[in-house]
Amino acid sequence: MNYGELLNYVAPEALVTLAALGVLLIDLTTMRGAEWSSRMRTAAWLTILGCAVALGAVVLAPAQTPPDYLSGTGMLALRPLTSMVKVVILALTLCTALITLESNFTDHIGEYFALMLLATAGMLFLVSTENLLLIFVSLELLSLCLYTMTAFNKENLASAEAALKYFLFGGMCAAFLLFGLSLLYGLTAELSLPRIAAKLNGARLDPLLVVAILMVVAGFGFKVAAVPFHLWAPDAYQGAPAPSAALIASGSKVASFFILAKVMMVGLGGVTGSGDWRGFAEGWVPVLALLAALSVVIGNLAAIGQRSVRRLLAYSAVAHAGYVLVGLLANQAADGMASVLFYVTTYALTSVGAFAVVAVVEERSRDDGLSAFAGLSRREPILSFCLMIFMLSLAGIPPLAGFFGKFYLFKAALFNHGPHPLGLLWLIVLALAMSAVSLYYYLQVLKQVFVMPSPEAAPAIRAQPASKVMLVALAGSILVLGCFPNLLLEHILAAIAAGF
Repeated sequence: MNYGELLNYVAPEALVTLAALGVLLIDLTTMRGAEWSSRMRTAAWLTILGCAVALGAVVLAPAQTPPDYLSGTGMLALRPLTSMVKVVILALTLCTALITLESNFTDHIGEYFALMLLATAGMLFLVSTENLLLIFVSLELLSLCLYTMTAFNKENLASAEAALKYFLFGGMCAAFLLFGLSLLYGLTAELSLPRIAAKLNGARLDPLLVVAILMVVAGFGFKVAAVPFHLWAPDAYQGAPAPSAALIASGSKVASFFILAKVMMVGLGGVTGSGDWRGFAEGWVPVLALLAALSVVIGNLAAIGQRSVRRLLAYSAVAHAGYVLVGLLANQAADGMASVLFYVTTYALTSVGAFAVVAVVEERSRDDGLSAFAGLSRREPILSFCLMIFMLSLAGIPPLAGFFGKFYLFKAALFNHGPHPLGLLWLIVLALAMSAVSLYYYLQVLKQVFVMPSPEAAPAIRAQPASKVMLVALAGSILVLGCFPNLLLEHILAAIAAGF
């Protein structure tokens, strides 16, 4: 191994980090005396350019590292599937940067975009490793950036409160995760996930291993906002600046679910257990089955009573975390991993689009309540149509991507080839019932948009042309992936077949 070779493998991460330093330098030097709007546009487009160059580097970089690269420690384990996830993360960061053009929440523009890019670098490193130590370090880099981005609106006390809750819950769950990972290392004397799997395969499930599994699930449960580790999400989604909330709801979820799936399916693949009805067996599957059931029930029921669209999206995210956990229970590299990746990708695209619409409405009306969306279809038809696509996809209505995503998740879990055929039917029936419940609160938003009249004093809603193009592209992708899911699914399955 030489540094030139290493730099070739981590070129996307290096370019994103250089972009962060470049945005910060330009904002603090050449743009220091410029108008706020000019600084914001410059920083946003430099961020977009950095992400675009990093996307090119992902395409041109080697698709796979040798099996024993860096002495087999798993510090850097690139696969074709990893490259796909990196493309998704960079695309979501690019969309988030466009959302900032609709927001006015800080004068520290260079610092904000630098943190956004550093959070992206953390996500890229997170999905590129199979080493326990680097997993934790990457997660903390991502988390610390998101904590700070949540608190960036200094004029809003809710932003500071949300960041404090997010930080306190995150610090506590990081301690749980670190303790669980240290127990895994203590039990196996290995840091690499494949080597941990080899040591645990066929091993007795002793109490220390059970504690390690519970600690790891608690740590990752916070990152994906699964019940009962979700209490930070409503406040963070509502109090954070709209671009920060969009990044938390999209790119962060993709990276967190991907590494959770890798830890469970690869590292702990030999101690799965069973979550089948009347056939529970010790392992991580019954733990995730319980979290999935709680998430879909509490997330959907709590969303019904929300009058803030941001809090509604937060509880919706809790419910969707439960749906994704259902797919993880399939515990298969083919259907299980493919269904999870397809769903989190389409969900992230939908979430970033929904937050883009919320950012436009909130900036003009200074409110994110349902009443702020009254008559939006007559004030801004394009935004209204895109929001309808996003909400109906989240509800799982055909022919949108959300429908096929849920169908594929439930199919993967139902026929998971476990010891009991259809053993997870109880969980899938529950998830289907709660998915029907979710339609109610999504339609409440659309009722305000398309049915309720606009208040006489309602401000005009006009989005930036770049934001409109992004929203139309996101809505179009959700519709196309719903009608032709193989456009994405074939690439996911091929990447998994090339090595996971």
